[in-house]
Amino acid sequence: MAPQRLPQDAANLELRFGLRVGAALSERSATPGHDVFERLRVAREQALARAREARAALPARQAKEAGSVLVQSQGTLALGGSPLSEGFRWWAPLASLVPLLLLVLGLVLIDQWHDRLQTATVAEVDSALLSDDLPPDAYTDPGFSEFLKAPEQH
Repeated sequence: MAPQRLPQDAANLELRFGLRVGAALSERSATPGHDVFERLRVAREQALARAREARAALPARQAKEAGSVLVQSQGTLALGGSPLSEGFRWWAPLASLVPLLLLVLGLVLIDQWHDRLQTATVAEVDSALLSDDLPPDAYTDPGFSEFLKAPEQH
């Protein structure tokens, strides 16, 4: 059996009823109940009380440094000095020099490795020349280089 078609007025009425039910459900879920608001208020008050106790427990100097967090534009933070950084202020220049020293050390090591590689290559060529059947003067002869360039003819 095919489903019966509703008249146009009944379809509109059904559509409006569905929209009203959806709106009511959305409104109810968007606004939490009184008990939720009350629990959130109590939790907020407890958190503020704990924060006040924590600030009161800090010495004046630490409280000043703990309060040196600045919120800058675009949501970035700038942190002030901490009690640990006062005794170790000499670490900052040293920490900025370490990457530079590592870079220079790496470049020196690469240069030494390159020199050793070139020395080994030259030594290999020299040993091949000296152990060959031809005398070394043959390699400087222009006719010999032409002989090497020419295709083999048998």
